[in-house]
Amino acid sequence: MSYAIQSLLTQDRAALESALSLDSTTARIEVQMLLQHVLGVNRAYLLAHSERELDEAETAAYRALLQRRLAGEPLAYILGEREFFGLNFKVSPATLIPRPDTELLVELALQRIPHGLVLDLGTGSGAIALSIAHSRPDVEVTAVDASAEALEVACENTRRLNISNARFIQSDWFSALTGERFDLIVSNPPYIEDADAHLEQGDLRFEPRSALASGADGLDDIRRIISDAKKHLNDSGWLMFEHGYDQATRVRELLEASGFVEVFSARDLSGIERVSGGRYAGASTQAIR
Repeated sequence: MSYAIQSLLTQDRAALESALSLDSTTARIEVQMLLQHVLGVNRAYLLAHSERELDEAETAAYRALLQRRLAGEPLAYILGEREFFGLNFKVSPATLIPRPDTELLVELALQRIPHGLVLDLGTGSGAIALSIAHSRPDVEVTAVDASAEALEVACENTRRLNISNARFIQSDWFSALTGERFDLIVSNPPYIEDADAHLEQGDLRFEPRSALASGADGLDDIRRIISDAKKHLNDSGWLMFEHGYDQATRVRELLEASGFVEVFSARDLSGIERVSGGRYAGASTQAIR
């Protein structure tokens, strides 16, 4: 049996709405994206050729992808890519899926990079590091991740985007960076509580747990980053990272207790304090403190 594009958009939109509790607009966009991927066309083509019928091979390929989505698998993993900060990144189950909220961290980083060296901790797909490197070809970006599989994805994204001012190192946070210092350190670390029920819901079920959860209060890795960052920051260097929707106050307290100054939190488009950071005043100032 053959199916026309328009009929698939109608019937499968309804199926996604029902299975995944999506709103009608989101469900329709997802069906369009699956069809675009299978047919190798853009959205304009689908709209202009809504009566076109898929052949047997196209129908089979589309149905296979649709079933994966109906089972809850994230669309980004099915398609193998996700747009972030105006760039198209390959993603895989070895990496977190880049999210629009994280673009705030990139924007704040770009505002505070005077020159020199940038470090991205827990880079995953490389979305943060490569967005910074692409926007600022005059700086050198180092990115680390403990996962070799994630670094393979990040390196492929470097090649796809033709970025030459970024390097990737396998490292458990700062462990492979002895003696190296940077002017800016950024991170989107794990920050969900280990027992949070959301880890078993939605897209999070499919993403690497090690990149999501961090101790009883979700702050174990953030504590470690704050504690170790000063050994890897040049004087007046900045440390900034994403965190949970209700963690800003505690994170600011941790930064201030560790001697960071000009500590701040910034809100995302939803009005949630999503990114916090501070400036390292320097070793001499720390001694006075």
